[in-house]
Amino acid sequence: MYLCGENIDFVNHKTKNMFLQLFKSKIHCATVTEANLNYVGSITIDETLMKASGILEGERVQVVNNNNGARLETYVIKGEADSGVICLNGAAARLVEVGDVIIIIAYAFVNSEEAKNLKPTIVFPNKKNRLSEISELTEA
Repeated sequence: MYLCGENIDFVNHKTKNMFLQLFKSKIHCATVTEANLNYVGSITIDETLMKASGILEGERVQVVNNNNGARLETYVIKGEADSGVICLNGAAARLVEVGDVIIIIAYAFVNSEEAKNLKPTIVFPNKKNRLSEISELTEA
C-alpha cells in the first residue's frame, strides 16, 4: 500500500525515486510575428532560437504574454532558421496579437541529484527575434 509522502523525507528535504519539474530554458522577450487561428495548433519558433535555448521540436512549452498576462501551454514546431518567426497557431492565436512580447519556457523532469546541477539556459532575442545573447542561470 502506498502512503502519501512515503517517498519524501520531510525532515531532511530529500526525495527518493521522485522527479522534479524544473525550469530548463527559455526564450525571453520574443516578439510575436504571426498569429494563425486556422492552423492545427502549436507555436512556430525560429530554429536558431530553438537550438540556442535547447528547445526541441515537439517539446511542451509554456508561453507567457507580457502584454496581456495570458499563459498557455502548447508544443513547438520548428520555423525557418534566422527568419525571426514566432507564430502562435490554432486556439493559442486568440491569446496574442502580432507585436506582443512573450516568454517561451521549457521545463525538464530531473531527479534530485540532477536538479542540483541543472543550469537553465536563457536566450535573449533582439526586437526582430534574432539571437542577441545567451546566458546560463547560475543562481536562483
